[in-house]
Amino acid sequence: MKESEFRELLKSVEQAREIHAGERKPSRVFRITPVQVKEIRRKLRLSQAEFSAMICVSLATLRNWEQGRTYPEGAAIALLRVAESKPEAVLAALHSRKAA
Repeated sequence: MKESEFRELLKSVEQAREIHAGERKPSRVFRITPVQVKEIRRKLRLSQAEFSAMICVSLATLRNWEQGRTYPEGAAIALLRVAESKPEAVLAALHSRKAA
């Protein structure tokens, strides 16, 4: 590592310490609102077992999401948003059988 890069790294570590101590304001703040899985399921009036079957995830995964131990990511977030607004579309897409 070059000396200039190392000095820049030390400077950013010091800035992080100042932000953490409340001595400096961060230049930007990211707020992430997790998907409210339990609220979506309750809105649909489904048990955990029914909802996990509907969206094709294990019951354990659903419970972890609802209890905040893990969080849905990527396609699972999109699927949950569709399930909230158009549950019939999820059922049709995930549970349809193609004719042979």
